[in-house]
Amino acid sequence: MEMNQDSSNISLRQKQLLIIASALLDNSKILILNEATSSVDTHLELLIQKAMKRLMKGRTSFIIAHRLSNIQEANKILVLKDGQVIEQRNCESSL
Repeated sequence: MEMNQDSSNISLRQKQLLIIASALLDNSKILILNEATSSVDTHLELLIQKAMKRLMKGRTSFIIAHRLSNIQEANKILVLKDGQVIEQRNCESSL
């Protein structure tokens, strides 16, 4: 399958996967993902999380998510309300 210039011939899920792959392979020191896996199923989400754990080793990632499953590997969780950090916790206390 060939993607056209404006990517109108691929699904939202496919676009999301391409963006995630591109971001992970960019080798930036910091990665910020906002609801990055919202359009993928649970199995694919787990595969992405495994890849992130491996590819982000030694790098910093900020994951903005509503589902706790997206942040299971987090070192620190910040809870925001109205743009303010109202709580900091570790993953074990959040699950």
